[in-house]
Amino acid sequence: MLSVKASDKVLWLKNLSFRTFIPIMLNLEEPSVIDKLSRFCGDKIKMFSSNPCVIRESGTGTGHCWLEWSSLHPSKRSNYEYTEAAYPWRRQLKNVSRGDFFNCTPASMSRKHRVFGSVPDTCYLPDRSYSSHCNDKCTRDNKLLRSIPEYVQIVEVGPRDGLQNEKEIVPTAVKVQLIKLLVSSGLPIVEATSFVSPKYVPQLADAKNVMEAIRTVEGARFPVLTPNLKGFEAAVAAGAKEVAIFASASESFSKSNINCSIEDSLIRYRDVAVAARKLSIPVRGYISCVVGCPEEGVVSPSKVAYVAKELHAMGCYEISLGDTIGVGTPGTVVPMLEDVIDVVPIDNLAVHFHDTYGQALSNILASLQMGITTVDSSVSGLGGCPYAKGATGNVATEDVVYMLNGLGVKTNVDLGKLLSAGDFICQHLGRKSGSKTAIALGRIRFPASKL
Repeated sequence: MLSVKASDKVLWLKNLSFRTFIPIMLNLEEPSVIDKLSRFCGDKIKMFSSNPCVIRESGTGTGHCWLEWSSLHPSKRSNYEYTEAAYPWRRQLKNVSRGDFFNCTPASMSRKHRVFGSVPDTCYLPDRSYSSHCNDKCTRDNKLLRSIPEYVQIVEVGPRDGLQNEKEIVPTAVKVQLIKLLVSSGLPIVEATSFVSPKYVPQLADAKNVMEAIRTVEGARFPVLTPNLKGFEAAVAAGAKEVAIFASASESFSKSNINCSIEDSLIRYRDVAVAARKLSIPVRGYISCVVGCPEEGVVSPSKVAYVAKELHAMGCYEISLGDTIGVGTPGTVVPMLEDVIDVVPIDNLAVHFHDTYGQALSNILASLQMGITTVDSSVSGLGGCPYAKGATGNVATEDVVYMLNGLGVKTNVDLGKLLSAGDFICQHLGRKSGSKTAIALGRIRFPASKL
């Protein structure tokens, strides 16, 4: 057995005589902790397994205790032996991260393994493997999936698009910590904030302070939204290295969202693009309401193509096509993409889906099959536009990563660390995650300090 300090929270898996052991780090100051854990074992863990579950002390005097139950496949025990790996949340006995555990393949993990520990004072007991990983060959040999790209870049919009509609002001420190957690998960682009008037979006009034706090954070790019030249100048002064502009394919929504017509908005953005070009600052473009508008209803693909062509012509390196109210299905998204691809190279396009009707993942899959390689998403499915009635949250980043893992598509995102970031912001907001993946993988939660 490996020697583990009692102050660490670890998961250690080992098959021995067809039995599975999971060590729990006990609080040595609580003499009744074993009784509490025994009750927990009987009440909670047995619901996952029809096999008997017992608890025993290690006998080493270190305060360790073990949950023990029969392996799911005793006859295949050689596939599930873990004799030298520990999975601590804070320290490592071997160079194995929490994310490695969450992202390991089903072939390397018994379905009986349970996870204890996550972000501080939280434990998860999922009822199945955390992995959806697929062998690349299963995708490349399938005629329906072979057109899907090998790598997809995820643009995380949670700190900006996800939080902008929150009624209660989120402290700057919480926003900064969220950004750092997202970066640590491997996300290459995290939209940090927006330099809009605090009068219209008070949640993002601390944009300057957020940018100052993440100035030294490395490992990701931090674009910010700028509605006009004034916002652009403020963003540059705050240290922004990349900006984004946002137009609409719906005339009515353009007037309600940015208080001007589509043509007037394009004039504004040309000024921003010119100023950005002089400073060698990249500009990303957004288009809202690409398949439907809360006021006009169905939006013609030709209108989307027109706005996309204009944004591309003024120098936007990428244009994100947003289904702002989440009404799209593959039946409406595909024709829209076909029209846009005719006027803008597909390598310069991204998709941004809200999940109001539960169609976001299917729309993303259809987009990938058409050649899209960049997807916007928001941790825990946070979001919603304050000027789009009925618009619920963005598609959850956790759900996107889980699906892409299952397709054998690389993202370089650690799902375990991403779940921790989602849990962090949801605990602050006082609500459950909008990610089905996060809910499924954390169905039972309890304070670790209570064990």
